[in-house]
Amino acid sequence: MTEMKPHAAHWGAFTALVEEGRLAGVRPFARDSEPPPLLQSIAGAVHAPSRIDRPYVRRGWLAGDRAGGTPRGGEPFVPVPWDRAIGLVAGEIARVRGVRGPASIFGGSYGWSSAGRFHHARQQLHRMLAAAGGYTGQLTNYSYATGMTLMPHIVGSNECIFGPVAEWADIARHAKLMICFGGMRYGNGQIHSGGGGEHAMRSTAEHAAAAGVRLVSISPLKGDLPGEWLPIRPCTDTALMLALAHVLLEENHADQDFLARHTVGFEHLAAYVRGAPDGVVKSPAWAAPITGVPAETITALARECVRLPTMLTATWALQRAQYGEQPFWMLVALAAMLGGIGKPGQGFGFGYGSIAGMGTPRSSIPSVALPPLRNPAASFIPVARLTEMLENPGGEYHYNGRALCYPDTRLIYWAGGNPFHHHQDLNRLLRAWARAETIVVHEPWWTALARHADIVLPATTTLERDDIGSSGRDRFILAMHQAIPPQRQARNDFNIFADIADALGVGDRFTEQRDPATWLRVLYDRTRSAAAHAGIEIADFDRFWAEGFAEIPAPAEPAVPFAAFRHDPTENPLNTPSGRIEIFSETIAGFGYEDCPGHPVWKEPHEYLGAPLAQRFPLHLLSVQPATRLHGQMDQGAVSQGAKVAGREPLSMHPKDAARRNLTEGMVVRVFNDRGACLAGLVLSEDLGQGIVMLPTGAWFDPLEPGKPGSLCVHGNPNVLTEDIGTSRLGQGPSAHSCLVEVERFEGPIPPVTAHIPPPIAEA
Repeated sequence: MTEMKPHAAHWGAFTALVEEGRLAGVRPFARDSEPPPLLQSIAGAVHAPSRIDRPYVRRGWLAGDRAGGTPRGGEPFVPVPWDRAIGLVAGEIARVRGVRGPASIFGGSYGWSSAGRFHHARQQLHRMLAAAGGYTGQLTNYSYATGMTLMPHIVGSNECIFGPVAEWADIARHAKLMICFGGMRYGNGQIHSGGGGEHAMRSTAEHAAAAGVRLVSISPLKGDLPGEWLPIRPCTDTALMLALAHVLLEENHADQDFLARHTVGFEHLAAYVRGAPDGVVKSPAWAAPITGVPAETITALARECVRLPTMLTATWALQRAQYGEQPFWMLVALAAMLGGIGKPGQGFGFGYGSIAGMGTPRSSIPSVALPPLRNPAASFIPVARLTEMLENPGGEYHYNGRALCYPDTRLIYWAGGNPFHHHQDLNRLLRAWARAETIVVHEPWWTALARHADIVLPATTTLERDDIGSSGRDRFILAMHQAIPPQRQARNDFNIFADIADALGVGDRFTEQRDPATWLRVLYDRTRSAAAHAGIEIADFDRFWAEGFAEIPAPAEPAVPFAAFRHDPTENPLNTPSGRIEIFSETIAGFGYEDCPGHPVWKEPHEYLGAPLAQRFPLHLLSVQPATRLHGQMDQGAVSQGAKVAGREPLSMHPKDAARRNLTEGMVVRVFNDRGACLAGLVLSEDLGQGIVMLPTGAWFDPLEPGKPGSLCVHGNPNVLTEDIGTSRLGQGPSAHSCLVEVERFEGPIPPVTAHIPPPIAEA
């Protein structure tokens, strides 16, 4: 007999089909018109051989190896009973806190651990560590860290990055031109942070095109946006935007009334575009050799922006590069010059091609969320400065106008997320990772994170517990019924942390004397009350749980970002020092950062096709989000495995670049630079420019010699190649897309991929 349980994942709502206690398959949510194929990976992943069956401890750590300096990853693990594992973890937290202070405990984690909003590993970890005295956390995120730091200076908030942004329906009705810097990939539209019931990126974009909106994708990759593809060299979008601005200035098309009433500092940018401070006129003729876009094409596009109501957008990926502040800032400045900000379907917005739900209507009520506890340590680092923190305890660094010091990290506790997917320059990370005395990890599977830990605690997947799925960009709140029992000795993160908190004497503070069932009701009712306060009625908890979802009605009128500000900037000022859009920011200029001055500028990245390093490494690597999984999640699933080439992650290359290197499709190739090397399976494609290669992120890190930094990754993780530098001292975001490589045929016996096989297990 088949049982059916409503559930959800980051890539959609579904019904779990359960037979004899095992997940037999999934059925997409009936209300979803575009269910993603990623759902079909779930069943195989839950029961995969790589599941962690019980608690383990690294053999050397048990023998007293706490001094650091020995790279992890090459030692076997010893099984231990749960009570001993809990005691070891609690003892280490108490020891490090007592000797070094709470800031020496790093609550690493990250937000993509699961769709469930109660059993959210990062929030659970931070609650426990806060209750136990404090920790060092991470500020911002890998997705849009730089923009997240920049935009409050420029427009007073972050909403233009993560929503709400102008709705697609308004774009279809009111715009005639939509320029998409960074393009649009529908695979990104399969993902909702927190779980979602509706996927509409494809249909809304196609509706806009059918309504007469000219969609222009400016990207090194063709993508699948309906409309025109304008290829550009990676990391040169700012130069193109400056050239567009030059045309508007020289032909007197800038909206001077809007600039005078709604912005400050435009005269600084105008002088820069005209070459006053540096003698370089930022004309289309100047931009053409930098960007690879012909000067006449730039001029014609600028004139179209003037002639047609225009929407400008950029993907989050655009700011994940050295000097990533500049294209986001310049996009706002260009939109201000066009004067469409605050008009329906015009202006600017970010992230339309980055995640599901951007530009779809949703009433403004908070999503379901577990409330945090105050962190007594009040210690943090920008999310992408992990390696530097470990390398340089006590060292000074700059972030967003502040001079800060890195903590002396002795204990890393990671639950949710995977730095061996998200972080750059993994060989450098491996060396720094060895400096910690103890690393504790919760994981369902033997990922690279688990293999490089000291204490490994097996966590349940979402299918093994009750929870609630909820996203601020989706109209559905989703009941996630437990479908199968916890596998082997896996336990819920909440229960693990509750036991550790009890051992530390803070159990009641962590749990608030509520079990998971009580918490689910409390969290749902808080969101329901917030909805009622906004005049929106949603089902009570019992009805929601029985029906499997609650639907939040769409708003009666579309949200138009900056509409009130446009109408009267004096009565409705922005939360900036001037109350206006800051094309020139006195605040940022006052920081004195050479790598991020007071207005948008073109700065050559150290690694792009125009850099001297391109003589040695002539291919620009783009490590995009995969279409076959979420980050590294479900890499062991059928969809991801079915896309591998010779068992490796596929590397896309233009046929002419392959011919120059005598490479053929399906061949195993070595991708390398001075930071490292990996193997990949070659795919030839004309859907990317010459001189560009694409290797998706998320293939599980699989070094040929585990525990040895610099070893060849045989599976194709691009982060052995990407550089670990901050975008600038302002944003300190990741710079993954500033990366040059070379590719050659791999010679010799091809090593097997072992990433999805458990590591060696030793006797207790």
